[in-house]
Amino acid sequence: VIPIASPQMGSEERAAVDRVLRSGIIAQGPEVAKFEEEFASMCGVEHAVATSNGTTAGHLVMLSNNIGPGDEVITTPFTFFATASVIMMAGAKPVFVDVEKDGFCLDPVQVEKSITEKTKAIHPVHLYGELANIPSLIEISKKHNLLLIEDSAQAHNAESWGGKAGSFGKAGWFSFYPTKNMTTSEGGIITTDDSRVAEHCRTMRAHGMTAQYQHTEFGYNYRMTDISAAIGRVQLSKLGSFNTRRREIANLYNKALSDFVTVPENRRGHIFHQYTIRCEQRDQLQKYLNDNGVGTGIYYPSLLYDYPPMINLKANCPNAERLTNEVLSLPVHPALTDQDVLTVIQAVTTFFS
Repeated sequence: VIPIASPQMGSEERAAVDRVLRSGIIAQGPEVAKFEEEFASMCGVEHAVATSNGTTAGHLVMLSNNIGPGDEVITTPFTFFATASVIMMAGAKPVFVDVEKDGFCLDPVQVEKSITEKTKAIHPVHLYGELANIPSLIEISKKHNLLLIEDSAQAHNAESWGGKAGSFGKAGWFSFYPTKNMTTSEGGIITTDDSRVAEHCRTMRAHGMTAQYQHTEFGYNYRMTDISAAIGRVQLSKLGSFNTRRREIANLYNKALSDFVTVPENRRGHIFHQYTIRCEQRDQLQKYLNDNGVGTGIYYPSLLYDYPPMINLKANCPNAERLTNEVLSLPVHPALTDQDVLTVIQAVTTFFS
């Protein structure tokens, strides 16, 4: 079976972990500091703050920007649960807005229509590795004096408009879950140019400590370990080649499959964390591919407001609702051989013939 995802770990990652284990410093230490520096440099921002996972990164971003009870944050319902749960963890209310007709990211027109006196921030997701419509969202956030916070969990090193994911807004946050374009095993990171936000995140991720046993505020244990950071530093050095291969595969798919399904546009810095097609016969196609040894995924089968914890946040999002019945992700990870790619293409085209 050709898997939908395959984390790429090699001898370099094993050697990095071994080096940390031998050093005796395995919790947050010098590796985390170096990883933060290198990731900030890659994103083109002043500060990066590493955390235990993407959700804890998102939570700290909300808290450090004083988002809390009584505030509304505009976001998309067509995404992973954490996009909205981090807003709720801070005590604020997610306001769900529809996605673009020709893509998978927030529709700026609908965003502007949904702004109220309670709106504090716009929280776009760079879904599947494609940057959201950042120029329009920046314009809207400035016009209405709102924070722009980027959910960059799927967009490591996505670049357009002279900037990269995590560098456009007040802050961004990333996930390093094993299926992502780069991994630390589990992990997350916050990116920002605001030194106050960065410092506040650093304090809160370590029980509110500004120095050992000096707890200046309430905080959490959201730290990344040096073991994870060591993996991340090696993965970061490979990210460029990983993303290049993903784009190559996506371009091959687009050429071969565009007559049969709606293929994703290669635009807005897309790094193809997922290669996601749209197809009205999605369920039958998925069954056929799985029966023929091609792994697939449905991201996402439901909108966030369809889940019990968010059912009272229901909104009118017809484009997003349509996507839940049509999207299907095909393998696009860099471990695929040219023969694997050909096998996927042949399986899809054979289904339609």
